[in-house]
Formats: sequence, structure tokens, C-alpha cells
Amino acid sequence: MPLFWVLVGIVLLILLIVKFKLNTYVSLLVTAVFLALVLGIPVDKIGPAIETGIGGQLGHLAIVFGLGSMIGKLVSDTGGGYRIAHTLIQKFGRRQIQIAIILASFIVGIALFFEVGLVVLLPILFVIAKELRVPLLYLGIPMAATLNTAHAFLPPHPAPTAVAGVFNASIGQVLLLGIIAAIPTIIIAGPIFNMVLKKVYPSAYHKETPNVFGEFKTFEIEETPGFSISILTSMMPVILIGIATILDPFLNKHSIIGQIIGFIGSPDMAMLLSLLFALFTMGILRGIKMSEIGNTLTESIKQIAMMLLIIGGGGALKEVLIEGGISDYVSALFAHTSMSPIIAAWLITAVLRVSLGSSTVSGITAAGLIAPLVASSTVNPALIVLAIGAGSVFADHVNDAGFWMIKEYFGLSLKETLLSWTTLTSVLALAGLGSVLLLSLFV
Repeated sequence: MPLFWVLVGIVLLILLIVKFKLNTYVSLLVTAVFLALVLGIPVDKIGPAIETGIGGQLGHLAIVFGLGSMIGKLVSDTGGGYRIAHTLIQKFGRRQIQIAIILASFIVGIALFFEVGLVVLLPILFVIAKELRVPLLYLGIPMAATLNTAHAFLPPHPAPTAVAGVFNASIGQVLLLGIIAAIPTIIIAGPIFNMVLKKVYPSAYHKETPNVFGEFKTFEIEETPGFSISILTSMMPVILIGIATILDPFLNKHSIIGQIIGFIGSPDMAMLLSLLFALFTMGILRGIKMSEIGNTLTESIKQIAMMLLIIGGGGALKEVLIEGGISDYVSALFAHTSMSPIIAAWLITAVLRVSLGSSTVSGITAAGLIAPLVASSTVNPALIVLAIGAGSVFADHVNDAGFWMIKEYFGLSLKETLLSWTTLTSVLALAGLGSVLLLSLFV
């Protein structure tokens, strides 16, 4: 019976968001209150449970997510992303153009959200498509697949960072294992899928390039930061967290060196130090006034304010499920199941993703449902985070803003977008699951 009410709650959430167009954050809170009532949580404990869920979810995430957004905005607004893309594509040439785009998208995708990365990279893809006389979609598929994979797998993106917090998984492990899992996932969902789609559905590869790029900010290459410093700035959080994670097993944590590396490599400090580095390299070093830098940082937070609230609402829903005894019920239900926790986590998230359209909401909601099964298993929690990340991008369709961005930017019809983009994200999610299962054999 408890799972019946959970199902009713999920249906209610879907109806509120999709049918009644209610704000996602408000919908999450309404659903949390509804589930709290039907699951028998005392009325005087509903408010505290929701507060605990929101606070626990956002306490650490607000630091990592907020600082990551600031770094990404600095790199984007100063032309660093443009410089990275332009240089890689120039170096690789026509024959390896997809490899160049994948590398540029991966570097940019670590620092920027999917939608922002899309806006940063599309102008140069537009130019390259014109120069090489190739369809924009031919370049767009490996770019979008790479950005989406980074968004799903790699901190400091919201879903993997938030879900890692739910399972107390090491951010460093999620990051390193996520990069490993991303490589085959991107190859399958990018160049390989591109080749298959072009043979199966060639009409989607329009020869004419849609004229929708006038609104994008363009740069003269001379006015952008250098290639090396742009990459170093974008990758600095990964470098600091990665070094600390790799050295951790070999260091005495009570020694001065061990404490310093642990301090610098902790996600919060790594993001703060990386932001200070970005302020210098992308701002002060280039003679930009601090008032302008301040405006950039403020704008970056405005862009993620609602996302932070939505993540907090997801935490409230998760806490209600725990307080309502769903965790214990699911734990008992799956106590003797033969299904891998990795597959179960992916499957639940994929269903929620198709229903809700938000990768972040589906990931956090699934984490709350799957938490008891993970707690009773021996699977590395970092792998569960990646499995949920893979499921959170499954079958992107009309209930997600990303779907419409792809449709308009690439000049596709609704049918073409469903056959190309929705299929691509399905392939990406399945390839991601396969990569995580393969990793589980060694981790």
C-alpha cells in the first residue's frame, strides 16, 4: 500500500507540472505535503521534515553548484569557451572534426550546464558547418551528446552532485569514474550514432544551416583569453578534486601534507579556489573591472536560483519518503531481489525522466526511492550515482526545454527532433548504463 501512495504522488507531481503547468518547485512541495499526509506522518512533523529535506539537500550543494555556476559564467562571458572550441577545431581539421568537437564540448561541458554549453558552442559550429559545407546536425550530435553526458555524470553539475550527497558518495570518485564511463558513452552516442542515423534517416541532415544565431554573443578570436589558460580555468575544479582523490590512499591524513591536500581537494574548497583562480585569469589578468566581474557573478546566480529551489524541493520529497517509512518498506521489498541496484536505480530514474522531463528532479526523486536498496548492498555508491545520471537523460522529449532548444537551433521538424534527439538521448542513457555495469566489474 505505501508504494501505491508513492505512485499516486508521482502521478500528482506529473499532472501538476505537465498538465496544470504549475511551477516545479511548488509542485514538489505540494506533492511532499500530500505524501506526508497519506503516509501518516503527524501534522506537526510535516513542516520540520520538509525543512530538514530542503536544508540537508542544499547545505553542501549550494556551495558547489553556486561556485560552479560562477566559474562557468566567467569562462563563457569572457570568450574562454569560444577560444577552446575554436582552437581544437582548427588543430584537428576536417577529417577529425567530430573528435575536435567532442573534446571542446567535454571541456566546456565540465564547467557549463547543458543549455549554456549549447549556447557557447553553437556559434562556432555554425561557422564550421558553413566553411566545411556539412549539415549542422552532423556536428551538433557529437556536441550535444558530449554536453549531455557531462551534465549527467560529472560534478559540479546539479544532478550528480545532489545524488552523491544522498548516498554519501565521494565527489572525487564520482568525478573520476564519471570521466571513465563518459568515454565509451560519448563514442557510442556521438560518432557511432551519428553514422547510423545518417544512413537510416538522412533527411534530418539538412544542407541549409538555420539562421537562428543572431542572438548569440560572438567574439573576435584576438579578444578572447588564451587557449591554455581557458582550459586550465575550466578544468581547475577537476584537477584539484582529482589530485586529492588519487593521492588519498597514499597519504597520512594526520600529516601536514595530507591535511593540506585533503583541504584543497575537498569539493567546497576546490570550487572556491577555482573561482578565485578564474577571477584572476578571466577577469583581473585581462584588465576587467571588479564591478563588471561582480555583475557576471550576480547574473550566474540568477540563472540557477530556480534550479536550486527545485533541488531543495526534491530534497523535501525525499525526506518525506524517508519519514513516511518508504525507505524501510522498499528495503524489505528488495531484500531478496536478484535485480542489480545499478539496474534498479537506472530503471526508476528513466521512468521518472520520461514522465517529468527534468533530469535533476528525476535523479533526486529516484535517489530517495532507491536509497534503502543501496544501503543494504555492497555496490560502490559512486556507481549508483552514475547509473542514476545515465537514467536521468533517457528519452528527452516534448516535456523538456532541451528538446525544444535542439529543435529550434538545428532547424528540425517535430518528427525529426523525436527521431534524432529523443533517440540519441535514449542511446546515450543505455550506453551510460552499460558503461557503469562494466565499471562495476572492476570497482
